[in-house]
Amino acid sequence: MTRNEFWSLIESTRSCEDLYEQVESIEAALIEMSQEEIVDFERHMADLLKTSYSWELWGAAYLINGGCSDDGFDYFRGWLLTQGQSIFEKALADPDSLADLPGLEQDVECEEILNVAQSAYESVADGDMPMVPIQLPALGEDWDFDDDEEMRQRYPKLFAKFCED
Repeated sequence: MTRNEFWSLIESTRSCEDLYEQVESIEAALIEMSQEEIVDFERHMADLLKTSYSWELWGAAYLINGGCSDDGFDYFRGWLLTQGQSIFEKALADPDSLADLPGLEQDVECEEILNVAQSAYESVADGDMPMVPIQLPALGEDWDFDDDEEMRQRYPKLFAKFCED
């Protein structure tokens, strides 16, 4: 599976009614693929999760979700993957652009997408899926997500949408 095929699979499920249905559709599609393709899907997802591991995106998740733990940030990035390549890449370049998404509300997470390849693999194979390690990059220098002025300056649209009355 190529990166383009990964994104095509995600895009083909975007019309699902909700995230749970979308993840189920992705899993159903993966089950029809070879074990190698399922592992490739997991590798692409791991690489994209690594790419999206940044303070800038974490700050956006913090505003949108009213806080964001380590696990919560993983689930947020899982949700971001389900939104498709265009939204994912735009959010990496400008996390504040997420404020422009129609229907964006608090608590945007999708933990289930993080396990979809493993679940599909276990449905078609006798053993466990080979491990696909994620070596996350250093985040660099952080800032106080509870500093309203800092957050307003970094994310003017998200701050206005989620923090101002």
